[in-house]
Amino acid sequence: MGKPVEVNDTNFDQQVLKSSIPVVVDFWAVWCGPCRMIAPIVEELANEYEGRVQFAKLNVDDNPRVSTQFGIRSIPTLLVFKDGKPVDQIVGAVPRREVVKRVEAVLTA
Repeated sequence: MGKPVEVNDTNFDQQVLKSSIPVVVDFWAVWCGPCRMIAPIVEELANEYEGRVQFAKLNVDDNPRVSTQFGIRSIPTLLVFKDGKPVDQIVGAVPRREVVKRVEAVLTA
C-alpha cells in the first residue's frame, strides 16, 4: 500500500529531484487547518498512484531550506516535480478532482 514519504532538507534532492517517476510534494505545517483538509487526499492518491507517482510531505517549519528554495509562501502547496524540475503548483486546499486532473496531466505530458 502506497503512502506519502516524509522528505526534509537533507533527503529532498535524493527523494524528489532524482526520482525516476513524477513526485508530488505536499508543503504543510502542523498548525495549518487547510493542510489537514488536503492530507487525506494526498494519502488516498499516494495509494492509487503507487508505482507511477510518488507523493511526499515536507513540513515547512522544520525544513526552511527547501521551502525557501522553491518560493513556498502559502500552505498547503502541492508542487509537482518531473525529471527533477517543478512542472506544476497547486496552492490551497483544492478538491480531490483538481489534484487528480493535474497529476494526470503530468503523466500524459
